[in-house]
Amino acid sequence: MATAPAIDLEHLARYSGGDAELEAEVFEMFKQQVEMWMRLLTPEADAQSWASATHSLKGSARSIGAHQLAKACETAELAHPDGATARAIAAQDIRDCTEAAFKFIDTYTYKARIQALRSSSKRENS
Repeated sequence: MATAPAIDLEHLARYSGGDAELEAEVFEMFKQQVEMWMRLLTPEADAQSWASATHSLKGSARSIGAHQLAKACETAELAHPDGATARAIAAQDIRDCTEAAFKFIDTYTYKARIQALRSSSKRENS
C-alpha cells in the first residue's frame, strides 16, 4: 500500500492555478509559519501557547494540502490537557510530519526549477 505524499498537489493547485512561482512563494511562507509556531510546541508550554501553536500549524498545513501534518496537529490540539508525555509524543509526530512536508517541498521545488531551466535553455537554443 502506497503512502500519500506529504503535500497534496491537487489541493494546492486549486488555489495556485498551477502557478509554480506562486506555489514556491506559498511554500516559503508555509515554512516560515511552521518554524515560528514550532518554537512554542514544547511539552512544557502553557495550555494557551500549545493550543495556539497546534491550531495555527493545522491551518497552515491544511492551506497547502499537508493533510498528514494537519491531522497530527489536530491530534496534538486535543492532547493539550493530557500532560507532558502526551504532548511530547504529539510534538514528535508533528516534527516527523513537518520533516516529511519540508522534504517534499524541497524536492518538488528543485524539480520545478530544473524543469524551468531546461525549458528556458531549449527556447534559447531554438
